[in-house]
Amino acid sequence: MGIKFGREYKDIVTDFVRGIEMVNGFYELLEMNAEDWQELDASEKEECLRTLADDIFYGLGSSPVMQVGAGSVKHDAGNHVLKVHDGEKLVSVIYLV
Repeated sequence: MGIKFGREYKDIVTDFVRGIEMVNGFYELLEMNAEDWQELDASEKEECLRTLADDIFYGLGSSPVMQVGAGSVKHDAGNHVLKVHDGEKLVSVIYLV
């Protein structure tokens, strides 16, 4: 099915990366623990986060909710946004149009 969007994909991913970073334990999807994540340099972290954002975005095309660490990402198709939660707390809204 896929996610429909009207913004530049690279801009969506940039915003999405910043949202994902706010979720406790997001690096667990990369099969890392906190210590592994801290050992990466800034460019490695950015590359991993962009890859993770791409993968989650793709996954949301077939499932409207994905677990990420201690939180989740939800595709709200009606409002054309992605909502990033850390636990129950909404930490980021990414506009798709």
